[in-house]
Amino acid sequence: MPELDEPLNLSAAAPGGLGFAGSASILVIDDEAGIRESLEVLLTLEGYAVKMASDGEQGLRILELENFDLVLLDLALPGQSGLELLPQIKERQPETPVIMITAYGTVENVVEAIRAGAENFVQKPWDNEKLMADIRSAVARRRAEEENLQLKRTLKQRYNFTNIVGKSDVMLRVFDLVAQVAPSRSTVLIQGESGTGKELIAKAIHANSPRKDKPFVPINTGAMPSELLESTLFGHVKGAFTSAVASKKGLFEVANGGTLFLDEIATMGMDTQAKILRVLQDRRFMQLGGIQEMQVDVRIIAATNVDLRQAVREGRFREDLFYRLNVITVDLPPLRARREDIPLLTQHFLEFYTKENSLPERKLSSDAMRALIDYEWPGNVRELENSIERGVVLSSGPIIGSDLLPGHITGSSFQDALLQHNPNASLFDIIEDIERRIIVEKLERCNWNQTDAAEQFRIPLSTLNQKIKRLNIEIRKRNRE
Repeated sequence: MPELDEPLNLSAAAPGGLGFAGSASILVIDDEAGIRESLEVLLTLEGYAVKMASDGEQGLRILELENFDLVLLDLALPGQSGLELLPQIKERQPETPVIMITAYGTVENVVEAIRAGAENFVQKPWDNEKLMADIRSAVARRRAEEENLQLKRTLKQRYNFTNIVGKSDVMLRVFDLVAQVAPSRSTVLIQGESGTGKELIAKAIHANSPRKDKPFVPINTGAMPSELLESTLFGHVKGAFTSAVASKKGLFEVANGGTLFLDEIATMGMDTQAKILRVLQDRRFMQLGGIQEMQVDVRIIAATNVDLRQAVREGRFREDLFYRLNVITVDLPPLRARREDIPLLTQHFLEFYTKENSLPERKLSSDAMRALIDYEWPGNVRELENSIERGVVLSSGPIIGSDLLPGHITGSSFQDALLQHNPNASLFDIIEDIERRIIVEKLERCNWNQTDAAEQFRIPLSTLNQKIKRLNIEIRKRNRE
């Protein structure tokens, strides 16, 4: 691992975001001199580096010598047509977007060009403002993809991080802290709102530690009652309680030599907290119903989405355990505090879910990306991931528009619910549909955790379950953090 005072240099990565021209390079392939001249002036004024080719053969020669951020390709060329040339361009530079230009566009040509890998199709004579918007959008996506790839390589080389994405200053500070604490034996407390990726950080600490070849064992301590939690953590002997028909190892024993990740530790009961404290102090514990102490070598990483100091003041969390856990604290920022990471995270999730669903490449439209950047993200990275998965699954073409994003992100939820109804629909039907949309959107925000959704709605879980059943809402599988 490089020295940690060596700065992480990401300046070589092309800047992402929307509407960025910078030093982006564009190749124009068109046989009409007047078209080439007007495009050269227009693109140069926008800050692009431009090269021209009058036919396909000249264009291919230029592509052999230089990489481009975008190709503007005329459909009607002498010799090979633009459609014949397109596969050869994609073969030489598969990641470079191509926008087709033509005065004779047909539906068949558009479909064939899109299938062959064209980014977009522009009709002559074009509107300069719309053309530049399409170009900026294509270049921004290209830059974001390049930056994402380079960033992943950099983080992998320096930190051995595989699924953590970020270039913001606040996340780079987190990465440096993780790299510093990983080789130690110290207990780590990870703090952050729900959905910020606390388990991914815990896994990164484990993967960069001397314990990396031993088990990483996660448990959500808030997901089970105290008696079951203690049995799960410490194990039990046969006959320890009514249903204990056989002895069972606990997670401390399973994680021996490795790392135990205690998520949502603030929900743990006071009795269980006392037993965790003893393991931290003496590295010893006793199985439920047992009489013999067991010794373990386990590193504990804890995580919480609440203020533990406040919990201590309120008597809900042991002060001595807090100080034992709070040896090293990693504070994860909410997504709204690192908006510059949204394009990179979006590209990461697009790649993941298109591959998982065996779909061709998907890209986000510029208006969809703008909606993502402007949104406040109360559900953080997890909510973004859910939104991208939804867009990928619902998309029927290569571009995911804002219409495929959840309504609460684009602000169109209620409006759409009203406008899409048959004018003859009853008030009951309209209200029921709006209620369904609200519940689905809340469940998506809560990663389909019905307990969390019920708490945010401030209704009993049983009431929410009744509504889900009545409205025929299909519950989806929860994603990893």
